Amino acid sequence: MAQFAEAFLPGDFIREELEERGWTQGDLASIMGRPVETINRILAGKLAITPETARGLGAAMGTSAELWMNLEAAYQLSRLKQGDNTVERRARLFDMAPIKAMTKRGWIEPSNSVDVLEQQVVDYFGLNSIDDEPCIAVAARKGTAHPEADAAQRAWFFRVKQIAETLDAAPYSKKRLQSKLDELRALATHPMESRRIAAVLAAAGVRFLVVEHLSRTKIDGTALWLDKNRPVIALSLRYDRIDGLWHTLAHELGHILHRDAFSLDVNLNGDTRETSHDKSEQERRADEFASTFLIPEGELDDFILRIRPMYSKKKIEGFARRVGVHPGIVVGQLQYRSEIKYSHNREMLARVRDVIVSTTTTDGWGNKVFPVAPLNPPGFRG
Repeated sequence: MAQFAEAFLPGDFIREELEERGWTQGDLASIMGRPVETINRILAGKLAITPETARGLGAAMGTSAELWMNLEAAYQLSRLKQGDNTVERRARLFDMAPIKAMTKRGWIEPSNSVDVLEQQVVDYFGLNSIDDEPCIAVAARKGTAHPEADAAQRAWFFRVKQIAETLDAAPYSKKRLQSKLDELRALATHPMESRRIAAVLAAAGVRFLVVEHLSRTKIDGTALWLDKNRPVIALSLRYDRIDGLWHTLAHELGHILHRDAFSLDVNLNGDTRETSHDKSEQERRADEFASTFLIPEGELDDFILRIRPMYSKKKIEGFARRVGVHPGIVVGQLQYRSEIKYSHNREMLARVRDVIVSTTTTDGWGNKVFPVAPLNPPGFRG
C-alpha cells in the first residue's frame, strides 16, 4: 500500500479493507465507537486521520497505528506545491557562507529573496555561478588552497582580499621589506608606537589591514599575495594584547619573506598550541621567524636559565628594556613557553587595538569599509 501513498487518499485504503472484510462504514463506526459521519468524512478525505483515529484503525484492522499516520502524512505532502526548492537553496547558501554574520557586518545586504542572496554570495566570492564552491586560492600560486577552512573562515579571508585590493603601497621587494624590519622592531617598545605599523609596512610594499574575526573562527591573521608583486598582511586582533599583536605580525612577516603562497593562521595566540610535528614546513618557518624577530636568539633562553622560576615584574621589565621590547611581549613569550601561567602578569599585557585601528584600514568594531567591489576576476584562481 505504501507505494500508492502519494496517489490515493488514506480513505481509499480504508475502503479496500472494508470491502475485503465485508464491513460497512457503519460497522467500522460501531467497532471504533465513532459516529458514522466521522468515518464518512475520513473516507472522503474531508477529515484528516489523527493519532487517536490511527490507533483505532490499527486496532480494528490488525495493523499498526503508524501505518495510517504515514499514509495520512504522505497524502498531505503530495498535496503541497511541487518544485519549490527555496528551502534547499537557502540551506545551500548557509552552508557556503555565514549569511547572518555577513549581513550583520554589512558584507552583504539583507534580503528575503533567495535570488538576491544567491547573487550577492556569487559576487562576494567571485564565483561564476552559485553551483561553484568558494575556494581559498591565490594568484601568486595558482591552485593553492586551504581545505581546512570552514565557511566563516573563508568569508573572513575573502573580505580581507576585497579590502586589500583598494589599498596602496610602495612597490614591493624582499630587500625593501628587510630594510624596514629594524624600523618595525623599534615600534614594539610602547603600545602607542603600533599606530605606525601600517605606514611602515606600506613603505615596505606590504598592504596592512585589520578585519575583526567572525564568531568562533579563531583566526588571528593571514598573509597573502594579490599578485606576485602585492603582498598583504591582515590581523584580526582577536586578543587585544601587545604580545598577540607582535607575535602574529611577525609570523605573517615570516610568510611574506619566504614568499609562501598564503596563510590562514588560526589560534596562533590561543592557550593551546599545535606541536611542531603537526605543522607544515611553511608554518614552522614562520614560527621560527616570529620567535626571534623581536628578541635575539638565545637571549630569552639565557634569561630563563638565570631567572627561572622567580619571574618577578621587576626582572621582566629589566630584561625587556635590555632587549628593546615592551614587557608584555616578554610575558607573552614566557606564557607561550609555559614558563608562567596564562593567568600571571596579565596587567603587563597592554591593549593596542584602539591605537592600531585609529591609523589602519579596519573592518570591525563599528568600523566599516564601503564600498568594496565584488571580486573580479572570479575567485582566487589567478
